[in-house]
Order: sequence, then C-alpha cells, then structure tokens
Amino acid sequence: MRSGYLRKLASLLVIFAVSIFSVGVYAEDEIIDNYAYYGFEPDLITNYISSGKKLGFVRISIELMVKDPEDLIALEHHDPLLRAAILEIMGSQTADKVKSLTGREEIRRECFDTVNRLMEQEVGRPIVVNLLFTKYLYD
Repeated sequence: MRSGYLRKLASLLVIFAVSIFSVGVYAEDEIIDNYAYYGFEPDLITNYISSGKKLGFVRISIELMVKDPEDLIALEHHDPLLRAAILEIMGSQTADKVKSLTGREEIRRECFDTVNRLMEQEVGRPIVVNLLFTKYLYD
C-alpha cells in the first residue's frame, strides 16, 4: 500500500519538475517564445517485449513542443514517419523499462532524439523543443 503512494508521489514530483522546466521565457510584458504543440491522433498503441505467455502493450499520447507555430505544418506533413519511428522504439522495449519511471524517461528521451534527428534530415534543422507523454498506459 505504501509503495503505491510513493509511486504516485514520485510521478507527481516528476510532472512538477517537467512543468517547471517547460515554462516559456518572459520579458517585461512580452513573450519571447511562442510555443505550440502538435499531438499525434489517434494515440500510439503497440506491443513491447514481455516474458511469459502474456502479451504486453503500451498506449501513449504524445505532444511535441515547438518554438514556432509554423513548424506544426512540417510535423503534420511528417506525422507518418515520426509515428512509425516512435512505434518502433516502443516495440523494442522490455517490460521492466516500460513499467519503471526511469525507463519511461529513457524511452521519452530516445523518442525525442529520434524525432529531432528525423526532422533535421527532412527539413534541415531540429524543430522539436520537448516531447511529452501526456498519457502512458501499459498492461
């Protein structure tokens, strides 16, 4: 019972820390960065590597943060490429990594790096500032 409480508390602390570091920079009455978000629709669903007879799956919602709202057009155009890359990353993960907080962060970082590498190949520059898992369900 206590470990469930500690997990929830740790999750809330991680969300709080991410939200603090994701806030835009403001000057006197002027917004310096004009962030925008691109969400994959529908959610991404895939299997992960599990041991035993039970088939494990993960369902995630992802939001990509960009500095310039005009970059949303490029993300929408390359949605299938980015979706396939993220599904490939998720499908190659082990159950232990999918189910742990540190593993989840490693997966998020790998997805972020891959998305930016692909966007750099396609449009000539990395455009994603942050990648957020807004829903992360596994079984």
